[in-house]
Amino acid sequence: MSGSVKTEGIVLRSIRYGEADRILHLYTPTRGRLSAIAKGVRKAKSRFGGRLEPFFRLDLVLYEGRSDMLTVTSVETVAAHPRLREHGGSLDGAARACEAVARIFDDGEPHAGVYHLLANELALLDRAPDRAGRPNALAFRLKLLLAAGFAPQLAGCASCGEREHLVGFSGAAGGVVCGACEANAFPLDEEAHGFMVAALGRSLADTPDASPRALAQAERAITDTLEHHAHLRLRPVGSR
Repeated sequence: MSGSVKTEGIVLRSIRYGEADRILHLYTPTRGRLSAIAKGVRKAKSRFGGRLEPFFRLDLVLYEGRSDMLTVTSVETVAAHPRLREHGGSLDGAARACEAVARIFDDGEPHAGVYHLLANELALLDRAPDRAGRPNALAFRLKLLLAAGFAPQLAGCASCGEREHLVGFSGAAGGVVCGACEANAFPLDEEAHGFMVAALGRSLADTPDASPRALAQAERAITDTLEHHAHLRLRPVGSR
C-alpha cells in the first residue's frame, strides 16, 4: 500500500548510490530494520544536509510505494551524537553496536526494546566516552541476546538444573553447566559468571568491570550462544 510512513529511526549504515543518492539501513521502533533511499542527498544544496550519516537518531517521513525500498522525504534530527565521532573507542563501539542489531534482527521485525537499547547505547557512548570498552560492548550484546530470546541460562546448570558448582559454559546446552555436565563445555570462572549476571541486571551506564580473563570468557559465551542459536558470528569485541 502506497503512502507516507512517519517514524523515528537510527541510521545503522549509509551507502553511496549513483551520483548523488544514498541507501540507508535504518532501525525503527515500529518497523524494525528497513532500507530507504535518500535521493540527491550528496548534492551541495541537499535539504537533508549531513543528517543521514551512521548513528544519527532521526524523525523521518518515508514514502512507501511498490518497491521494497522506501524513499526519504523528510528528516529532523533527534540526536546527532557529535562527541561520539571525536573518540575512537566510542566510534568503534557504536559501529559494532549497530552491526550487531543489523545482523541479529531481520528486516520487518519490530522490537521497540531493541530500538531504545541501541538509542541508549549511542547516547552513553556520546556523553561518556570513558564507558566505551569491552565491558560495555559485552553488556550490550548480552542484552541483545535477551531481547532476541537467546539469553543464556545463568541461574543454574542448563543441562540438569543444579545451582551449585557451576564451572563451565556450553552454547549447545544454552548456558552455564555444573561439574557433572561439563563435557564439551569450556571453563567459566566465577568472576565471568558474575559479570554476565550483573551486566544483564544493570543498566548499560552501570556495567561492571572485570578482569581480562573474565571478559574473554564472557565474550566466548556470547559468541557460542549466537553461533548455536542464531547461526551467526559477530566481529570480536577485542581487548580495549
